[in-house]
Amino acid sequence: MTTRSRKVIITCAITGAIHTPTMSDALPYRSEDIAGQAIDAARAGAAVLHLHARNPENGAVSLDPAHFMRFLPQISASTDAVINISTGGSLHTTIDDRIKPAKQASPEMCSLNMGSMNFSFHPLARRYQDWKFDWERDYVANSDTYIFRNTFRDIATVARELGSDEHRVKFEHECYDVGHLYNLRFCMDEGLFQPPVFIQFICGILGGIGPDLDNLLFMKRTADRLFGNDYRWSVLGAGGAQIPLATQAVMMGGNVRVGLEDSLFIGRGQLASSNAEQVSKVRRLIEELGYEVATPDDARRILALKGRDQIRF
Repeated sequence: MTTRSRKVIITCAITGAIHTPTMSDALPYRSEDIAGQAIDAARAGAAVLHLHARNPENGAVSLDPAHFMRFLPQISASTDAVINISTGGSLHTTIDDRIKPAKQASPEMCSLNMGSMNFSFHPLARRYQDWKFDWERDYVANSDTYIFRNTFRDIATVARELGSDEHRVKFEHECYDVGHLYNLRFCMDEGLFQPPVFIQFICGILGGIGPDLDNLLFMKRTADRLFGNDYRWSVLGAGGAQIPLATQAVMMGGNVRVGLEDSLFIGRGQLASSNAEQVSKVRRLIEELGYEVATPDDARRILALKGRDQIRF
């Protein structure tokens, strides 16, 4: 069983690749807004900032390294938070394209999805009649055709490219279902990843495991059996499950992830005004439960990261 800690790492996922500008005015897509919200989230208590890029002209998902470099240096100069760059980012492109931003920036952490899956958010298309940008409606409505490809060869490519001696990136292993835990165990047995691994239990994405407490408990029990003391863990509850599952994770000795990538809301029917508002809310919950919010340096120690002096931005 993984070691319990009184220090809780808050990860904040700033913008993601699901929600579109129409869905919330708070969702950042311009470079300066991504940077500003990331910095504010770090000041509110996020030790790790999980980052995607957007086209600053229309808010569409972008894998262009130049778009990342418009905000990464500003964030790094303004906060000591751990930068975690997504290697997901797109449901249409190859793994080689998905890792280009991370290969240029060489961050301390990257996300890594641990299996292929249906990945859909098409029901959101029914909620909106008028869209800010022409691309949004089809992008959302057609997500019922998307398969999020993360083959064993894809995973090995990311591990070898970014986990190499050149980059020494550690991964946020995103596990959307129980089988993804077994995939990770296999990859560790093959020597692709060294402990301690950091597992993000993701509950509530259509195509993955549901956001039920029983599912979280089962994922945790399975991880304990597969990884023993060789892992650290966190919970991402999508949508309305964000705060309830984060609270459960804290009481179970885990860490938490919030942010507008995962939920646009701060309460039932109430849109969040910013990423920092969500971080502040979960911080209050953590502290009221008697735990301590981890600093970025705490996170570096707990997750065995290479250090911010080794990044390239």
